[in-house]
Amino acid sequence: MADFNKICITQVAATALSLLDVTPGAEMAQPVDEVLSMAQEKFGSQKCDRVVMYNPDAIALWIYERFHKRYFSKLDNNTDLRIPMLSVFPPVTPVCFGSMYSGLQPAQHRIQSYVKPILKCETIFDRLLAAGKKVAIVSTEGDSISVIFLERQMDYFIFKTVKECNDKAAELIKKDEYDLIVLYNTDYDYWMHRCSPTGIFARNALRKNVKEYLALKKLIEAEWKGKHHTALAFAPDHGCHCHRVVLGTHGINEPCDMNTVHFWSFV
Repeated sequence: MADFNKICITQVAATALSLLDVTPGAEMAQPVDEVLSMAQEKFGSQKCDRVVMYNPDAIALWIYERFHKRYFSKLDNNTDLRIPMLSVFPPVTPVCFGSMYSGLQPAQHRIQSYVKPILKCETIFDRLLAAGKKVAIVSTEGDSISVIFLERQMDYFIFKTVKECNDKAAELIKKDEYDLIVLYNTDYDYWMHRCSPTGIFARNALRKNVKEYLALKKLIEAEWKGKHHTALAFAPDHGCHCHRVVLGTHGINEPCDMNTVHFWSFV
């Protein structure tokens, strides 16, 4: 039986804050040391001044391992770190992104099931705004990231399609006004639920997710290299499994749903 990963997605919030030289909240989980060490190795004593979080939904560690050669080898070859990550329970999208961007366990931020209230606890976004940073969220409408972090003095770019979201993120990179950009892509999760985690439509979404991350990295290299120190993350929220042989789902306390994998690049 597979083991549970050790590094939790709750540690992402403090990691991104520390990269941007903003002190994490007292209740936030500790940052991921490997990420901060790699940033120091790449940039020396200088801190990052840009972080871009690319959040594809529902990509499990077992999916990465099964389709590594077909879909993920380019990701491995174009990133500086690959870190097995542990989700939070229950591993469903609003709970997980609530934890990823608050640094808190579900019992602390109080989203503990598939519901989408606006979070009232302190998040990475609140810490950054208090430090004078500019933040943008780019997401498809109705999805968790577009809802649970509302009512903050930051910019929200909400669209109907993933393509519109990706195009807007590219535009924001070119405009170069934001210290943190969060880009959410729902496509793998969407197709995984409608066919299976390994179905052709879901696999095509995996390919697109990797392609989008690499396109973001290439654009950042073209627009920001020599101008900014940037950390770019490929950061899914949870995993998935087959339900009743065919359809994909998630939400159980098993490694298939709880284990995911993150990648970091430093430009």
